[in-house]
Amino acid sequence: MPKPRTVPNRMTDRKFYSGMAIAFAVTVLVGFTPTFYLKPFLGAPPLSLLVTVHCFVFTAWIALVVTQATLVAKGRVDLHRRLGVFGAVLALAVIVVGLMTAISAAARGVAPPGAPPSLSFLVIPFTAIVLFTILVGAALYLRGNSEAHKRLMILATIAILGAAIARLPLPVAPIPPVFFAIADLFILAGVAYDLITRGRVHPAYIWGGLLILASQPLQLFMAGTDAWLSFARWLTG
Repeated sequence: MPKPRTVPNRMTDRKFYSGMAIAFAVTVLVGFTPTFYLKPFLGAPPLSLLVTVHCFVFTAWIALVVTQATLVAKGRVDLHRRLGVFGAVLALAVIVVGLMTAISAAARGVAPPGAPPSLSFLVIPFTAIVLFTILVGAALYLRGNSEAHKRLMILATIAILGAAIARLPLPVAPIPPVFFAIADLFILAGVAYDLITRGRVHPAYIWGGLLILASQPLQLFMAGTDAWLSFARWLTG
């Protein structure tokens, strides 16, 4: 009997990660088209300068993820690495602008329909940025380990997809447990791909995925606690 495959075909690997990046892009495009991408044509309310900058920075990050995956798929690892410095700078912009936007929205009492009050809801975008920071930091630190690096970049992007997922035209209310569950499907896809092609799950998915999954019930628990609300009031000034 032939031995089970433990290392995926390189072309299959590249197609999978390109596909994941495109799936992220489609999610963001569908989620934000009414309120940002086609806003002038759909009569959506105007956005503040900070929110507009946030949208452009977030879009740039998704575009970078797609570009980097495409470059690797085409064998242009040299260009992929050159873009790495820009990626690190853009990741910092995602962190700074993301935090500023979340805190500003909470200070103005803004929260999605069906979500908890703004100060309680702040725990979700705040945690998303913290997770993104940890996972991107780990990915950059392990950039010499391509297997860990690409998985951590996937997980970092999943960590900040919640806002786009919550805006998808879903048949159910976009409450936190719902968009958490949809985001988890992306993690499940990566885990399933590893199991099918490698026969085991890469440690980056185990530890990074568990970090995201464990944070979700913790966020829901923390949202209404006095400790979090005190911290949120301090953040919003």
